Amino acid sequence: MNKKKKPFLGMPAPLGYVPGLGRGATGFTTRSDIGPARDANDPVDDRHAPPGKRTVGDQMKKSQAADDDDEDLNDTNYDEFNGYAGSLFSSGPYEKDDEEADAIYAALDKRMDERRKERREQREKEEIEKYRMERPKIQQQFSDLKRKLAEVTEEEWLSIPEVGDARNKRQRNPRYEKLTPVPDSFFAKHLQTGENHTSVDPRQTQFGGLNTPYPGGLNTPYPGGMTPGLMTPGTGELDMRKIGQARNTLMDMRLSQVSDSVSGQTVVDPKGYLTDLNSMIPTHGGDINDIKKARLLLKSVRETNPHHPPAWIASARLEEVTGKLQVARNLIMKGTEMCPKSEDVWLEAARLQPGDTAKAVVAQAVRHLPQSVRIYIRAAELETDIRAKKRVLRKALEHVPNSVRLWKAAVELEEPEDARIMLSRAVECCPTSVELWLALARLETYENARKVLNKARENIPTDRHIWITAAKLEEANGNTQMVEKIIDRAITSLRANGVEINREQWIQDAEECDKAGSVATCQAVMRAVIGIGIEEEDRKHTWMEDADSCVAHNALECARAIYAYALQVFPSKKSVWLRAAYFEKNHGTRESLEALLQRAVAHCPKAEVLWLMGAKSKWLAGDVPAARSILALAFQANPNSEEIWLAAVKLESENNEYERARRLLAKARSSAPTARVFMKSVKLEWVLGNIVAAQELCEEALKHYEDFPKLWMMKGQIEEQEELVEKAREAYSQGLKKCPHSTPLWLLLSRLEEKVGQLTRARAILEKSRLKNPKNPGLWLESVRLEYRAGLKNIANTLMAKALQECPNSGVLWSEAIFLEARPQRKTKSVDALKKCEHDPHVLLAVAKLFWSERKITKAREWFHRTVKIDSDLGDAWAFFYKFELQHGTEEQREEVRRRCENAEPRHGELWCAVSKDIANWQRKIGEILVLVAAHIKNTF
Repeated sequence: MNKKKKPFLGMPAPLGYVPGLGRGATGFTTRSDIGPARDANDPVDDRHAPPGKRTVGDQMKKSQAADDDDEDLNDTNYDEFNGYAGSLFSSGPYEKDDEEADAIYAALDKRMDERRKERREQREKEEIEKYRMERPKIQQQFSDLKRKLAEVTEEEWLSIPEVGDARNKRQRNPRYEKLTPVPDSFFAKHLQTGENHTSVDPRQTQFGGLNTPYPGGLNTPYPGGMTPGLMTPGTGELDMRKIGQARNTLMDMRLSQVSDSVSGQTVVDPKGYLTDLNSMIPTHGGDINDIKKARLLLKSVRETNPHHPPAWIASARLEEVTGKLQVARNLIMKGTEMCPKSEDVWLEAARLQPGDTAKAVVAQAVRHLPQSVRIYIRAAELETDIRAKKRVLRKALEHVPNSVRLWKAAVELEEPEDARIMLSRAVECCPTSVELWLALARLETYENARKVLNKARENIPTDRHIWITAAKLEEANGNTQMVEKIIDRAITSLRANGVEINREQWIQDAEECDKAGSVATCQAVMRAVIGIGIEEEDRKHTWMEDADSCVAHNALECARAIYAYALQVFPSKKSVWLRAAYFEKNHGTRESLEALLQRAVAHCPKAEVLWLMGAKSKWLAGDVPAARSILALAFQANPNSEEIWLAAVKLESENNEYERARRLLAKARSSAPTARVFMKSVKLEWVLGNIVAAQELCEEALKHYEDFPKLWMMKGQIEEQEELVEKAREAYSQGLKKCPHSTPLWLLLSRLEEKVGQLTRARAILEKSRLKNPKNPGLWLESVRLEYRAGLKNIANTLMAKALQECPNSGVLWSEAIFLEARPQRKTKSVDALKKCEHDPHVLLAVAKLFWSERKITKAREWFHRTVKIDSDLGDAWAFFYKFELQHGTEEQREEVRRRCENAEPRHGELWCAVSKDIANWQRKIGEILVLVAAHIKNTF
């Protein structure tokens, strides 16, 4: 097949080749192809031919173009520098060498353009970015609102009305109404009622002339028919001049009414005048028709059942609301006649009537209802004089001696001595009122109060308040040993009388005793009821919750009593001792904390943290020898404990006893060698400036603990400090071989490369680290920041998008993403961040900074408080908060932040660690570090 294949098949045809021409197979033409016969000079009708195929129009265009292309070689078109304005050779043939020359020139232009392309594009990009930041698109500004469209339901969407002008034609095309004053002649003309009719009304003929007007007409005024006045007698004409005079007379009368006849000055009270105007405005918000309906309904209720008190009250209140106060008063007084035994009607009548009338109404009410306590109380309220009030209440007590409310109201008005006498009578009349018994006990002397409370217990054996008051009475008089007995007897007595001991109520009473200052009573109540109704296995958990609840309610003595009781029941529980110790640390004194810790280490000698808390408390108080002795005892109880060794070293180094610290570390390395002990040894030598000793110790440590990343970090940092970049790089690289999952090591190596200008290598190191440690927010964050520091914002944004896809719940990344956005989009980004990481301290801190940048001071402070409350260990949050208060807060607010930071003792945070771990700041206190970190912060967000 291939042999027979022709060699020219598939090749392009030679120039000028016409298929079939050699064998005479050319096409033939018929008349239909040529068209109708016409004269040679006729113009060709080719109007519908496609462009380019026409003959007439196209020929004319070509000839016009040829005329245009004629070279203009006039002197006016010649320039000495540029030559002729047109192309001199445009009419010449375009040959292959011309094409090559054009291609070369085009390539040169392209090459020159590429050399400037990068700078030009960068400049254009920066200009666009700047423009977009200053003038964001409408789409960007409304992106957060567009996002909310996702929450719109289908029904809400369909109920959106179509846009259109629903107004009628007159509203769409308003034409201003023209008002023309009516001339006097118009009125005069139409007042001519005596004119003759020239036509007959058809109705007059229909009814046989019944409606025929009386000649002259009944309405025709005749002389004397109307009194002379505005109408001119006999003529029926309106005298406009007299109308003006009447108006002036009326105005004069009004003015004379409100003016002083002697001095001619006005006596109108402007404030009173405005008040009168206000009183004319209806205060109700309802419709007039609704009020009319309500009035009719209430009227029918009153008529059908006139002895129904609510109908009268409702009617009066309706009239009061509509501003008709007198009508309301009349209605309610009629209601008192119809319902004389209704307490509510009388009280409503007293409320609506003014002062003296109200007193008369109440007096009338008392005659009808002599046993009504509420009416007597109302009568006392209406009196302004204290004596009159006392008289009313005493009269009331004669009629109603068993009313606790009346007794309480009467006693409140009396002096203490008279009140005591009244209360002694009151408890006889109302023996079951606990309040009256307790009030009497408070006013009596100690001995009499005991008798009163004993009588009260006899009368009311089921009330716990009497027992608690008795205990408080004994405590107030220094008889504290009786308090416990009284509370125990109270529990026994109440149970004997069938009273269920409600644990929650008793704890609440104990909290009230605590707030009142009755500490012994509060603790006795707690000890008595804390174990009631709790399963044995739930005791510890429930008691710890109760203690937290008491602390939240600020009942500290109650919490202390709960911890004391719990420690009696669980003396060997380390967790209970720890919670009690933290409670004393936060809310107690140093002495109470140390006393508790002494008891704690006696019961739990193996609990290192309790020993360390005791030693730290002594050290903070400045008692270093006592702290040493505690640690010595701790050594005996916990030999070779790493924590205690390191605490002893810290104690000595903080007090500048460096030789002691060295000896302790040497002893620790020999008896309890751990990676941390070696690390502390290296750090001590490093901070003291013994670099060689530090390096030797580091090498020795790495022989034993080569998988401990902090040793590699310290080795690299020491080399970096000595400006030995190669050795530092080697240390970090070796460390990463042994500890590939240590994020700080990767970051240190990357920053070292960036520092020496090896940006590509730093980028490669971070990519490698992300491969070995997937889903690591710290590495992603460093990658983003690396690109941002290099000025590659686009790459930084792309990396951040990838990072958030891989770590969608990372608060660190979201907080960075907020400030990567342009200012208009930051708010939207912060909303997204809060949805993903609602309780992340980094996101809350970013939101606080966002409000700070927008100068919303109150909101920023609120978010800073929220951040440090969620994570008090984040040093960066404290530093930003302190910086914020330095700029916008008072001295007290700054000191408050500093004090809280010192109590929280933060240890973490990027900015915080950079300062606190710097060897130059190794002996700085928390407060000093806070000030240093705040000084490093720049308001560039």
